[in-house]
Amino acid sequence: MESAMDMAEAPNWKHNACGRKFVASFSGGKDSTLALYHAMNTGEPVGLIVVMEEEGRRSRSHGIPEAVIRAQAEAVGLPVHAAPASWEAYEKVFIGLLEQAKRQGAEVLVTGDLDMPAHGCWHDRVTRLAGIGLGMPLWERDHVETVREFIDLGFQAVLVTVNLSMGMREADLGRMFTHELVDELAARGIDPCGESGEFHTLVIDGPIFRHPVPVRKREVVRDGEYAFLSIELDEAGGQDVPDSDRGR
Repeated sequence: MESAMDMAEAPNWKHNACGRKFVASFSGGKDSTLALYHAMNTGEPVGLIVVMEEEGRRSRSHGIPEAVIRAQAEAVGLPVHAAPASWEAYEKVFIGLLEQAKRQGAEVLVTGDLDMPAHGCWHDRVTRLAGIGLGMPLWERDHVETVREFIDLGFQAVLVTVNLSMGMREADLGRMFTHELVDELAARGIDPCGESGEFHTLVIDGPIFRHPVPVRKREVVRDGEYAFLSIELDEAGGQDVPDSDRGR
């Protein structure tokens, strides 16, 4: 049985953004977008945090082009707090972005993590160092329930990265994230939430988007056990994601 002290120290990460100003750690993928959706329903967003690769052209987490990330932010109506960093400098840069957001009124960092330990996780440590709270609206939720909700809400996402050593296939790249794909991934023994890095997605539309983000799919790039679908912003406003594969 938990002691009174243990219960008192249990984090309130699921609800920490309620009624507070927050900045969201944003990868451009489904989990961070769904967490943003829930936080926006209860709190006040002040912006998105994105750490870029050293040259500043792609996001460090999912390899999304800067133009696409900024187009997502514009569609949601939020500013981006971005900075380049190597993996070695990532923590220092991230804390600097938190401090920047704090000066602009952010009280809480919102992330899309589901499986984090109650004590000692990285986000908890860096938010403490920056002097702000931590909110994880999806924390400890069932993985299948979470992805089903994402689809049922009307979000649309495309698979842009797959880990070929974890059951994913190069042919999965470019597929829309639908209930049918969730069923197929589960049948293949793959976590449909991709929480262990099996795959990454790019969200291109949904209930918090004022308009779809027009993207164009390019070539597939292999790098060791990973395969990436190159995505670029379609400045002409077109969209080559097939309608027949959309999750409705």
